[in-house]
Amino acid sequence: MMEQKTLTINNPQRAIEEYRKIVMPFNVDEKILFILSRFFSYFPREDIFFETRNGRLIIFIRQLDFSYFLYKIRQFSRVYSMSEINILQQIANRIKEIKSYGLKGKKRIYVGYNKERKVKDRKKKEIERGKFYYAREHQFSWANNKLPKGFENKIIIGDSETVLRNFPDNCIDLIFTSPPYNFGLEYENHKDGINWQEYFDKLFRIFKECIRVLKYGGRIVVNVQPLFSDYIPIHHIISEFFMKNKLIWKGEILWDKHNYNCKYTAWGSWKSPSNPYLKYTWEFLEIFSKGTLTHRGNRKSADITADEFKKWVYAKWDIPPEYKMKEYGHPAMFPEELAKRVVKLFSFKNDVVLDPFNGVGTTTLVAKRLGRVYVGIDISEEYCRKAEIRINKEGNSLF
Repeated sequence: MMEQKTLTINNPQRAIEEYRKIVMPFNVDEKILFILSRFFSYFPREDIFFETRNGRLIIFIRQLDFSYFLYKIRQFSRVYSMSEINILQQIANRIKEIKSYGLKGKKRIYVGYNKERKVKDRKKKEIERGKFYYAREHQFSWANNKLPKGFENKIIIGDSETVLRNFPDNCIDLIFTSPPYNFGLEYENHKDGINWQEYFDKLFRIFKECIRVLKYGGRIVVNVQPLFSDYIPIHHIISEFFMKNKLIWKGEILWDKHNYNCKYTAWGSWKSPSNPYLKYTWEFLEIFSKGTLTHRGNRKSADITADEFKKWVYAKWDIPPEYKMKEYGHPAMFPEELAKRVVKLFSFKNDVVLDPFNGVGTTTLVAKRLGRVYVGIDISEEYCRKAEIRINKEGNSLF
């Protein structure tokens, strides 16, 4: 019988703590103990070993060539019966279930694999680098105000640049919107496809009002798709605007629509590097905070579940596009699921949610459904009428 390799250690307890522990839910007899001892003798003790405590089997693992581990099990299956080596297969299954590990050569590293990635004195170094340095020395007031009752739960017809001037400073918790794309789409009472400078001048005048009415700690989330055919990176231009106006860039979410509206057709220079045209199946959600990254609220008013939170903070959302656009007569609607995730992830119940380009009212519908106070503004009377119908149609069933 081959003896298991030994490892001389000065501090046994400390060494044990450097291993990942797997407790197997059964006892072992002398025959199984013999097989285990023989099997584990093929692996360095500094990589993996076992102990029995009060009759229970415990595996200690730091690193392992898992392919070799499986190979040795197959070899043992030629010598021992399946019932005798079943314990080895169960150990392999438990090791396989460990999804978090590093790689070094042929070995999987189960402990300490991310030590070199940790930043020592993180807070100090963030200060030294200048965390969101571009948003420092802002002039935002810390004093938040209540939205006047007359604007609560309203769909307002008008130009947002003008309408928002009637709102007090710091009265909105979350702004979620998707401005007109300027792609040449057919909007009600809006010419889509004007000169780009004119487009951005108007958009940024509205966004300046949005910044003013946003609460300290409030968030602005803008859904936008760059116009790749014009080589206009709208998401970058919008982000630059908000950063220049002292908002903190909180992050970016990719909304992947998975080839919807993206045909497998070659554009640009076919089979040539001359001028290939790239195709995209996603849009962007650019996220900004005013003054601070922390939005204060009653934790009991957070309605996002643990599973939703874990899934949605992964910043790539796979959501099909809206399929009811013909039904509502709007050329560029985002789906309710997109609004639901934004509203639940970035606001509390009873917060005020604004969409200054409300269209046919997806943001306001979802905000009401989730127990938020909503405000929607759009220049089109027809779109506002449809937004009201959508809200009234579900009525109290929303809650």
